[in-house]
Amino acid sequence: MPEMSAIHSSRVDDVLRRSAARSPHSTALTFEPRSWTYRELDDAVTRAAAELLAFDLDSQARVATYGSNSDAYVIAFLACSRAGLVHVPINNALTGDELNYLLTDSGASLVLADPGLAPQVAQVSDVPIVALRDADDSLLSRVRTADGPVPAIPEPDVDESGLVQLLYTSGTTSAPKGAMMSHRALVHEYFSTIVALDLTGNDAPLHVMPLYHSAGMHVWMMPYLAVGAANHLLPSADIATILERIETARAGSIFLAPTVWVPLSQHPDFAGRDLSSLRKAVYGASIMPVPVLERLQKALPDLGFYNAFGQSEIGPLATVLRPEEHAQRPASCGRPVLNVEIRVIGATGEPVEAGGQGEVVYRSPQLCDGYWNKPEMTAEAFRDGWFHSGDLVSIDAEGYITVVDRIKDVVNTGGVLVASREVEDALYTHPGVSEVAVIGVPDPKWIEAIVAFVVADSAVTEDELIAHTRSRLAAFKVPKRIVFIDQLPRNASGKLLKRVVRADYADSLGRGK
Repeated sequence: MPEMSAIHSSRVDDVLRRSAARSPHSTALTFEPRSWTYRELDDAVTRAAAELLAFDLDSQARVATYGSNSDAYVIAFLACSRAGLVHVPINNALTGDELNYLLTDSGASLVLADPGLAPQVAQVSDVPIVALRDADDSLLSRVRTADGPVPAIPEPDVDESGLVQLLYTSGTTSAPKGAMMSHRALVHEYFSTIVALDLTGNDAPLHVMPLYHSAGMHVWMMPYLAVGAANHLLPSADIATILERIETARAGSIFLAPTVWVPLSQHPDFAGRDLSSLRKAVYGASIMPVPVLERLQKALPDLGFYNAFGQSEIGPLATVLRPEEHAQRPASCGRPVLNVEIRVIGATGEPVEAGGQGEVVYRSPQLCDGYWNKPEMTAEAFRDGWFHSGDLVSIDAEGYITVVDRIKDVVNTGGVLVASREVEDALYTHPGVSEVAVIGVPDPKWIEAIVAFVVADSAVTEDELIAHTRSRLAAFKVPKRIVFIDQLPRNASGKLLKRVVRADYADSLGRGK
């Protein structure tokens, strides 16, 4: 019954509605020259939902959004929620077959695209395209120029158990899978995030992470809209602009991937900008090498660092290491957040003892409802009463976990399992190493030979780096070869794509070339 659904409403768009009711005239969002109060933003979401409903889409129809960070992107996501539609965020760097795969797999009925990206959609699909922004007939333009009262739209026939987003995994090891996220899952995740990261309405957060990624939208943007903060949104992770905006907006918190933290700390403007307003710094979406974290803490001693760990399927936040916990456990990703239960299990499913290693599995209302159109993969991931993450971790007596590696990234060399991350951390302690990825390459003698792909920022040789790791690691963990490359393949959130490294290099390395 729609009336009862409204009374008990706990959809994603209700998060904004409640903040607008509490603080209608407070600043909700700034982007480039535009600024929105909470009332203005909530009204814009309703107007945008009415525009989407005018396309006569079925309830729970999928609407893809293909664009860079903008206020229009935020409005589009929340408008899908308010209209009872399912939002499909698409990495704006994808083109061709990768773009077509997501549109086809999701069964998208409509694409909201930045005008500059619309031709990419038209080349691979006949799905109707609507300009998201920067055009006279765009969704944002219609919302901003609309006259008269905010339209009354019907209450969607979707309760908290209904889907609100297909959150495609980044596909680091296989084709992306659409994690089916319900309103219930994401609202629970927002609550967990607010508590774990100490988010408040006074933080003045700066948003840099891409909004198509779960971390940017669901760890940073939506929880901060829930607490009524003034959110400052940037279109991309330009380092000079980030530093300038921290100073001018007096930003109090920021969330960056490790691949952004490193160049930010090395930028010429880093020492000259006033960054004293920053109090909270979150890193996540990929592993932060401990040597890099230590350099950042030394450069910013008054800044509290939070390590946020998880994966798309859990909304994505699962565990957090708080600032006061970093000194004792700098490599740890902390303990479970409020609405997450974890267990670390061995190969046969038994819980491992403190000090042991195993796969971390989850129980949580934050979890997705499975993978879109992939029942076999769903059954494989959700078994024995737990969601199986694929992450190999260690756990201590106090329940803190430390990521050892993705299970698929562990190298079997000479019959001994070696975590690629351990080798990577050893290489990161060399001052000439900017980035590194370690993989196992098929080898007739060793089963897999450890090979390190290194982006160097100074003159350094293969022999020098091998000697460096030999002084820090057991002999069987030392790379058999160092390969110098210009850059490592990453997605826009900074996650390393080892499958691309393997595809581009492993065949030739395996043949000894």
